[in-house]
Amino acid sequence: MRTDTGYAPAVDIIDAAGGNTGSVYRALERLGVNYNKVNKDNQPDGSRPIILPGVGSFGTVMSRLRQGDLDSRLVSLVKSGVPFLGICVGLQVLFEESEESPGIAGLGLLPGKVRRFTEGKVPQIGWNRVESTRPELQDSYPDGYVYFVNSFVAEPEKAFEKEIVLYRGQYYRSFCAAVLKDNVTAFQFHPEKSGEFGMSLLSSWLNQFVLEVAS
Repeated sequence: MRTDTGYAPAVDIIDAAGGNTGSVYRALERLGVNYNKVNKDNQPDGSRPIILPGVGSFGTVMSRLRQGDLDSRLVSLVKSGVPFLGICVGLQVLFEESEESPGIAGLGLLPGKVRRFTEGKVPQIGWNRVESTRPELQDSYPDGYVYFVNSFVAEPEKAFEKEIVLYRGQYYRSFCAAVLKDNVTAFQFHPEKSGEFGMSLLSSWLNQFVLEVAS
């Protein structure tokens, strides 16, 4: 993946949970994208799109983001228009709060709360189908099968649901599987572990946001 000038695009990856960071690195390398690791000591400067991957608890990720006020820096950059991609817990912390970690506020970039699955075997582990809720984006984000590992799901406020939700899945009930709002995109599933279909979703995001910034 190259820009028109021949340079490989680059992204910042926030190491706040670490659970699936290595697999994200490998996926980006496969796609020819450079990455810069950022944390509380080496914070993003806004010159590159940001990816927040993570497997773990809502509270743990938010605690690590609050070290060195990285959470405030992230909110400021996203509000200024810097493209953002969240994966797994990286989606959940975009919302206001989670039943997983009562009393701990999320980033609050999207309206809504994170709820625990109350039906079926929890956590949901394995492949499941997701269906796009945005017909105008079907070419970039078509229906397909992806890999999940999650006990909690985001529930956007009803008034904003149609403009936020990108994918829905079924696990004993319908649930939000991905969001896209302006410069904010996030997947509850793991695109980097979802085979060729998952790689195509990462490519769609990179083509939409990363190459646009780099060109």
